[in-house]
Amino acid sequence: MDRIEAMRALVTVVAEGSFTAAASRLEMSPQLVSKYVGQLETHLGVRLLNRTTRQVHLTEVGTRYVQQARQILTDIEDMENQAGDDQSRARGLLRIAAPVSFASLHLAAPLVAFQQAHPEVGIDLQLNDRKVDIVNEGFDVALRIGHLKDSSLVAKRLATIRLAYCASPEYLRLFGTPESETALADHRFLQYSYTEDDRHRALAAGFTCNNGEVLNNAAIAGAGIVLQPTFISGAALADGRLVEILQKEVPEPIALYAVYAHRTLVSSKIRLFIDFMGDYFGERPYWDR
Repeated sequence: MDRIEAMRALVTVVAEGSFTAAASRLEMSPQLVSKYVGQLETHLGVRLLNRTTRQVHLTEVGTRYVQQARQILTDIEDMENQAGDDQSRARGLLRIAAPVSFASLHLAAPLVAFQQAHPEVGIDLQLNDRKVDIVNEGFDVALRIGHLKDSSLVAKRLATIRLAYCASPEYLRLFGTPESETALADHRFLQYSYTEDDRHRALAAGFTCNNGEVLNNAAIAGAGIVLQPTFISGAALADGRLVEILQKEVPEPIALYAVYAHRTLVSSKIRLFIDFMGDYFGERPYWDR
């Protein structure tokens, strides 16, 4: 049994959700993928997967094994990449997790440019506003926005994210412009569901949503006042659909980070991607210039 190929087969089955999808990804037959996983279970003397006609589920032992197997496979890839003399070359599949609004508004262009510079890199971008488990879910890197808490992950700051209180001209004409954050209690506040700011959580929200673009569009339509990162509100502020208010009381800027698992070796694809994104956005990103 080729133990590395067997581990790769198991990890791919878990990532893709089925033997058929894993076989397509690995460019081998489903029967061979099943054989590899079966040989691995026989070698270990434990069941790693519970199989049904439509789905596969990890056992408790399988969950621990797959987590370690992913790390081993990543380390092997990193060693192979760094063994070469050319450290500017990146190859392989790069799995990226990113916030929904930021990715839909600002990631397509830099990802295309990165692939043009590094054509041997494949991109698998998954959008989710929850904080994914990078190691257990098999991501190489996650883009995160906010104030990061201490963790075992490595984080590199890519750009400053400015926040702005915004409202439409029509809303301000009808309801007036608040002169302080305290006065927001007398206004319709558009609340982001995942806010970590207790000051805003305490406000009576007339509209709550877990997506910033929806809140931005609601503010443009005159629904109320919203606190938005300018990567969402910047275009509407620039063309006058929104007006920035309370500029002296806005919360401190947050940041865009690239987060990845702490490893001694960092593969060329991850290192070059992070450097590329930092150069692309810069400390003061283009939407604030």
